[in-house]
Amino acid sequence: QVQLVESGGGLVQPGGSLRLSCAASGSIFSINAMRWYRQAPGKERELVALITSGRNTNYADSVKGRFTISRDNAKNTVYLQMNSLKPEDTAVYYCNADLTAWGTSQRLHWGQGTQVTVSS
Repeated sequence: QVQLVESGGGLVQPGGSLRLSCAASGSIFSINAMRWYRQAPGKERELVALITSGRNTNYADSVKGRFTISRDNAKNTVYLQMNSLKPEDTAVYYCNADLTAWGTSQRLHWGQGTQVTVSS
């Protein structure tokens, strides 16, 4: 059984910062790409950032220069450092990972999401 669990969400004022974490646990053989998505009320889920196993990164234009994705392979964890937050960053943030569990083939696993609210 593999799980991805996000943490670090909350309420922050505009201009503030938050750091999200997403830890994978269970019978993990390997993890390739890891990603952060977000979904605001009434909107489709959108890709925010991704990081490959080789630590190449890519960002949505709306967060470039403000958000940084990183990973700790020893801890099977991906992070999203969010700076200069804006009200339009308010959303539920989800992580996913291209993960291979022992005895299975690679598949996409999702976390349950963490709420980020940017408001004064």
